[in-house]
Amino acid sequence: MDGMPETTDSTSLKTLVTDFERRLILEALAASGGNQRQAARALGVLPTTLNEKLKRLGLRPRDEEAA
Repeated sequence: MDGMPETTDSTSLKTLVTDFERRLILEALAASGGNQRQAARALGVLPTTLNEKLKRLGLRPRDEEAA
C-alpha cells in the first residue's frame, strides 16, 4: 500500500491491539480502585473475561504475590 509504513514486529497489529487492551484494562482497574467487577462492567465484559485477559496479559498481581 502506497504511503503505509512497513509492518515490523514492534508495530504489528497484534502487538498494537495487545498494548491498547493492556492500557484500557489498567486504566479501568485504576479508576475502579482495583475492583475487577467494576472494571469489567466499565469495559463491557464479564468478570470472567476480564480475569482471563488479566491472566493472558500477565496482569494478575495475586499470582505474583503468591509466588
